[in-house]
Amino acid sequence: MQIAVLLYDRFTALDAIGPFDTLGRLPGAETVFVSERPGPVRTDNGNLALVADKGLGEVMRPDIVVVPGGPHPELEMKNPAVLDWLRAVDATTTWTTSVCTGSLLLAAAGLLDGRRATSHWLYLDQLAPFGVESTGERVVFDGKYVTAAGVSSGIDMGLTLLGRIAGDEVAQTVQLMTEYDPQPPYDAGSPDKAPAELVARLRALTPPTGSR
Repeated sequence: MQIAVLLYDRFTALDAIGPFDTLGRLPGAETVFVSERPGPVRTDNGNLALVADKGLGEVMRPDIVVVPGGPHPELEMKNPAVLDWLRAVDATTTWTTSVCTGSLLLAAAGLLDGRRATSHWLYLDQLAPFGVESTGERVVFDGKYVTAAGVSSGIDMGLTLLGRIAGDEVAQTVQLMTEYDPQPPYDAGSPDKAPAELVARLRALTPPTGSR
């Protein structure tokens, strides 16, 4: 089984690494980082790069695709190379997945039309113009499409899908090995719990991505 993790300029590191370090532990699976061109790809803060082993044209039949998000999804939502690749590989994937605003890339490619999906809470309302029923759930399954909410939820998505594919014991083993036992110091991890002024401030800073 081949797992392809898409990289593009200014993606969010944990969006890619969360699924890589959970779903990527699937026994017997090969995980490959893929981008328009092989080589280092910088994350959203510019201080970290992951290396894409292969170009898009070299990975055309992955079993699982993982699309991470980033703070400026609109750039890739208009990138024909990325959108055409997503459409092409989706034709034969067993699972097509995303984390955070990666769902907007799937939506822009027309893959989520009429489906339920989630995204980062700041971008949920930007799914509707693409015919997507948005939900604030942390992980959403709709057929073979699996979308995760913001950033850290990619870990949950990876574990959940790992359980679906390989069974609960394998997923629990990975959870234990990675010691994924969240005990956050603050209870501000969702807009329903965070201080209202903080939520408003972040909403004001988030630009629209546009629609079709």
